[in-house]
Amino acid sequence: MRLHTLELTGFGPFRETQRIDFDAFAGDGLFLISGRTGTGKSSILDGVSFALYGTVPRYDGAEKRLRSDHSAPADPTEVRLEFTIGDTRWRVTRAPEYDRPAKRAGGKRGGLTTEPARAVLEERVGEQWIGRAAKPRTVGETLGEILGLNAQQFQQVILLAQNKFSRFLLASGDERQTLLRTLFGTRRFEQYRDALDERRKDAQRRLDTAGEHARTLTELALRLVAEHDLGGGGAAGEATGDAGAAADDLLAAQARADYRVEQAATAREQADAAASEASRHLVERTERAQRARERAALRTRLAALEEREPAISADRDRLAAARVAETLRATLDVVDRASAAHEAAAQLADRAEQEWVAHGGDALADGPGDRAGESQAVDLGERIDALTADIARWDAAAALEREQSEREARLEAQATEIAALDAEIAELDARLAAAPDERAALENATAAARAGAARRDDLGARRAELEARLAAAREAARLSERSVAAEREYLEASTAAGDAATAVTALLARRLAGHAGELSAALVDGEPCAVCGSTSHPAPAPSSDDPVTDDALADAEAAREGAQRGAADAAEAARVAREALAAARARAGDQSELELVAALADVTAQADAADAAADELTALTERLTALDRRIDAARTVRDDLGARRAALGEEHAATRSASTGAARTIAEARGDFPTVAARIAAATEERARARALATAREARDERARALAAAEDDARVGVDAAGLSSAADARAALLSPAERDALDARIATHAADLAGTRERLLELELVLTDDDPTDADLDAVSAAARDADTTRTAAIAAHLDAESVATRLRDLAQQVDDASAAVSGLADDAAAVIRLADTVAGRAPNTMKMDLETFVLAAELEEIVAAANLRLTEMSSGRYSLHHSDARAARGRASGLGIEVLDAYTGRMRSPQSLSGGETFLASLSLALGLGEVVTSRAGGIRLDTLFVDEGFGSLDPETLDLAMRTLDELRAGGRTVGVISHVEAMKEQIPAQLSVEAAPEGPSVIRQDVAVLA
Repeated sequence: MRLHTLELTGFGPFRETQRIDFDAFAGDGLFLISGRTGTGKSSILDGVSFALYGTVPRYDGAEKRLRSDHSAPADPTEVRLEFTIGDTRWRVTRAPEYDRPAKRAGGKRGGLTTEPARAVLEERVGEQWIGRAAKPRTVGETLGEILGLNAQQFQQVILLAQNKFSRFLLASGDERQTLLRTLFGTRRFEQYRDALDERRKDAQRRLDTAGEHARTLTELALRLVAEHDLGGGGAAGEATGDAGAAADDLLAAQARADYRVEQAATAREQADAAASEASRHLVERTERAQRARERAALRTRLAALEEREPAISADRDRLAAARVAETLRATLDVVDRASAAHEAAAQLADRAEQEWVAHGGDALADGPGDRAGESQAVDLGERIDALTADIARWDAAAALEREQSEREARLEAQATEIAALDAEIAELDARLAAAPDERAALENATAAARAGAARRDDLGARRAELEARLAAAREAARLSERSVAAEREYLEASTAAGDAATAVTALLARRLAGHAGELSAALVDGEPCAVCGSTSHPAPAPSSDDPVTDDALADAEAAREGAQRGAADAAEAARVAREALAAARARAGDQSELELVAALADVTAQADAADAAADELTALTERLTALDRRIDAARTVRDDLGARRAALGEEHAATRSASTGAARTIAEARGDFPTVAARIAAATEERARARALATAREARDERARALAAAEDDARVGVDAAGLSSAADARAALLSPAERDALDARIATHAADLAGTRERLLELELVLTDDDPTDADLDAVSAAARDADTTRTAAIAAHLDAESVATRLRDLAQQVDDASAAVSGLADDAAAVIRLADTVAGRAPNTMKMDLETFVLAAELEEIVAAANLRLTEMSSGRYSLHHSDARAARGRASGLGIEVLDAYTGRMRSPQSLSGGETFLASLSLALGLGEVVTSRAGGIRLDTLFVDEGFGSLDPETLDLAMRTLDELRAGGRTVGVISHVEAMKEQIPAQLSVEAAPEGPSVIRQDVAVLA
């Protein structure tokens, strides 16, 4: 994983957008993030972690103060990171939840609203960024798949944050297992363990099931032996639970069951023979008795059939007449249908003529070929044609009549709308006429407000000046008292210095006077003076009784010097006080506090008035703009309404013209009727009556001609059939069902008579008068039933014995098969269980280490070996890490322990016993070793960018130099390492740097000097 760029906006101590180009450090490979404590060095790492995971390493379990305190309410907060995984470049943008000003007044919290957390993940495809996820949750899930590490693991491998990367060194075996499992993808070994454990459970279940099945089969077999009394002295195996004894019992029982089958088979054969003989005798006697009864019945049936012969002969004659008449059925049906049709047509013609006359029509003459009828028919045709033409002409007027009410309603609606438009136009005209006056008033007020607001800046500056002068005047009042006190102290110190100098002078004078007395005492007239060399001593000084000692003179001089220093200090203090007072009075403009208070109040009142005028100017400007918009809108509406009024007037005139023309057409078509529709309805009814009368008369005449023709055809057919009249033919007709019934009755009688005679003849030839009685049949039947009952019982006993023997044989075989299966499964289960327990870390695995931990332990050994390459050098050969596979206490994961070998003592130590600096070196070495091993794995995560946050301050200079050499070696292979530290020695050794500085107003900025990098 390689980082490219990081942008921080409103995040941590950074208010303005700070951009870091990590690619700029690729050439050097090692760069330092420096800055004073609290400026925000670690916030750079926080930004990386927040962009990728939405969390930061330093805020675990605490308040996540991600948004910069320096940000204004409307300022954004955002982190953007570009990085590469494999060959794919990604860009993630993330923002935390924070409060911002509401877009509309009346927010939830004093005008503030909550800006929700957001995140966007994009992939670089060619020269474009393509969105892949757009919600914090989906971005987190997608990044989790891409990165392959959670936040805690990322901090332990890539982002070695403060107090974080030492966790891997000090972690428990369970915590190491979680991280190593993710890094090396060993969860499949856990899956192997779980799969083997499932196979172990399945093998045990199958073994238990097979054993239970074998026991169940044995119990069923022994229960079967007991139920059918096949045991010798009782089921010993069942009582004792001994499988061998149960098998012996089953063998003995099976032999006894086979013997019972043989006995039952013999008894069944004997019963079968006896039952067969009894059944044969019963059948013979029963058949003879049945034939005798059948002969008596046939004699009675023959007599009855012969008695019905005359009636059957009459049926034959009737059927023959019906068949002759059937040939005339179609002709007779035609006559009947023609007669019915003629009668119906005549009735319809009569009703149509009555309807015609009832509504004012002329009566018509009857009879076909009547010239009067033909004339009337001609008149009806002409009348129908005339009515049809009138109806067609009046239909157009009827359509106008139906639409006339709609036209009148439209005229009324148009008139109403025109009146409303006229009212709106008049109102708009009035408003537009009043608008110039309103605008002029607003312009005058705006000019007045603008004049008042023009002095706001000057008055503001004047007020600030007066406030400063008033503060200076008040400061001068305070300094005046201080200056007086300083002058007083200066006077007192100066007086004291004068007194001390006078005292020294007096002591010197006394000492000099004492010296003169001593010299005068040694003078000898005529000898030169030791002081002046004169040989004349006119006035020798007298000797002193109280001489001045050197100590007294030294004390006096010390007192004088102290007093002089005090006077000098007091003089300096007085001077400073005078200068401060003069400066304050100068800033106050030599005005008193009361004068300045009054002037400030006056200027403040004027400034407040100017502020009010400015606010009023803003409001008036907005009102003037709004008025102009309203005037423009009113004019637009006025133009639209005018155009609408003109168009509606034209439409109204057109509608009025159409309504007048339609009224004339309707009046002409209506005639004497109330409406045109009524006139059309009357004409339509009259035409329908005329058509109905003409059609009915034509149908009646046609039906009369058809009836005459049918009657002629019927007379010819009756004569040809040899019948006297059509009435006789109709009387002889039978329905098909009646003909079929007669035919069937005749045929059935003939068949019954012939069959009865034939069967009776057969029985008369074979039977005699010596027939068996009912008593004989009852005795034979009873003997047959008894024999059959005995046979049924013998069969049941034989089948039961065979069933018991078969079931016992099958159960014995199943018991043998189940016992063999149990033995085989026991061997397989033992092997599977031992393997599963060993892989899962259970006995016989004495190390209590499961398969995944075993694999991870090998990886940990390689990690420790890689870490020792650096730790040995950084600790000058004293410390080395060692993998420990010692069993952990209380069932925790074993095999992933780490111990420290101290070469000075030759003893293993716990990592927790190391000092702070030693822990830092060991943790750093282990973290770097972990990263190298992960990188070396095929398909593993390549760690191209690495950060180390602080910890170097705990190292002595020599150890720091070793650690620096180690970090310098990390650049091999194109890796970029960022180090966060405020140690001065590291600033001197690492030329490529990011400098985090606090601006005077508070926020921090990041300096990335390209020249330094070069």
